[in-house]
Amino acid sequence: MDDLRFMEFERITEEILGCSGGACGIEEQMKFLQLPNREKVEDMVDKLFQLVYPGYFRDRSLKFYNIRHFLTTLMEDVAYHVEQQVQLALRYRHGDMTEDERQDKAVAITKAFINAIPRVREHLLLDIRAFYEGDPAAENTDEIIVSYPGLRAVTVYRFAHELFALGVPVLPRIMSEYAHAQTGIDIHPGAQIGKYFFIDHGTGIVIGETTVIGDHVKIYQGVTLGGLSTRGGQSLRGKKRHPTIEDNVTIYSGASILGGETVIGHDSVIGGNVFLTKSVAPFTRVSVQNQELAITEARFHE
Repeated sequence: MDDLRFMEFERITEEILGCSGGACGIEEQMKFLQLPNREKVEDMVDKLFQLVYPGYFRDRSLKFYNIRHFLTTLMEDVAYHVEQQVQLALRYRHGDMTEDERQDKAVAITKAFINAIPRVREHLLLDIRAFYEGDPAAENTDEIIVSYPGLRAVTVYRFAHELFALGVPVLPRIMSEYAHAQTGIDIHPGAQIGKYFFIDHGTGIVIGETTVIGDHVKIYQGVTLGGLSTRGGQSLRGKKRHPTIEDNVTIYSGASILGGETVIGHDSVIGGNVFLTKSVAPFTRVSVQNQELAITEARFHE
């Protein structure tokens, strides 16, 4: 530290901020302050779990006799934070809007989001049924709600997708990455996922932005629903890059299904470790065959 001087720190700071001749583009550099607050978004997600699964993720203030008051107050708190974070997201992406325009838009988005909570919960109850009916290891639905990473990822996805569909930038992705960090399941909020969706085990699943998934679909760990190539970079934005999975499809562990034109027909089964870049017709079974298995007996010498 003796060899470092304050002026040296200032010089390095100027390099970090991209200063030229001592003048820093503070407006551009401070743009990050307009981003949604990650910690508050994560807290908001946790409170959404309390709303859609009443009693399962309660805090100490919740008692049986005051549950209605608790949930109403909690919803008011969630709405306040959604509005604040949406305003930040809009300010970051739409700097040309006036403050009043941003506020009005944030209020309208928040109102639509809060009113969607009962509908989201109905979808989640169907997902829970799919989890229970699809997993013989599940003793009851309570166990699924409080402990299954697949349901946690799907729950966050369904809320993040609502905000994504309402045109909110940045915020839905922060939500989905929160679930990704907790569960190892990466579902882009832009994906379209139908009813009775079941993720078993879940770790390593990737579902891309333009993926379309029908009803009664079951996916196991390590499945990738991705794009064929990202070499096109930003030129691919807005284009269908990920597959379509029709109703009643099961995809077993390690399978990769890639490409925006790839369609998996309804009532099909995709076996483990399959790599698919072309469509298959309904009622198709796809599996890997003729794999060679080499087993060598260990020999121990004294």
